[in-house]
Amino acid sequence: MRDRRTISLSDQLCRALGSIGANLAEGYSRGTGKDRARFYEYSLGSARESRDWYYKGRHILGETVVQHRLQLLTEVVRLLLTMVPQQRGRILREDSIPYHTGPDSTQPNATTPGEKLNDLLRDIPLSTNQ
Repeated sequence: MRDRRTISLSDQLCRALGSIGANLAEGYSRGTGKDRARFYEYSLGSARESRDWYYKGRHILGETVVQHRLQLLTEVVRLLLTMVPQQRGRILREDSIPYHTGPDSTQPNATTPGEKLNDLLRDIPLSTNQ
């Protein structure tokens, strides 16, 4: 811990690893796939940078720790490589169908068997004490 190399490595890993989570959270909070993809790409870069820093610090951290962390980061990279193209390819939007909260007469007719079952279940009282 008193070695300057150890402190520097620790700082770099803390910054790079923290950036992965921060960019994932920021991307998740975005409303469109394009915005999400941009922050997921930032997270991907941070995950790759973190792998690089673990590799560079393998003589300080020990082979067992480094191999475990590299496996975890490789899995994060794989997930992000799947997520980025999915988000970039389409925009995620809310359904344009409004939510109906009024009496049954204002709701559209059930068209699928699942919707018909939901209509039947909605009429069943929740409690027998009423």
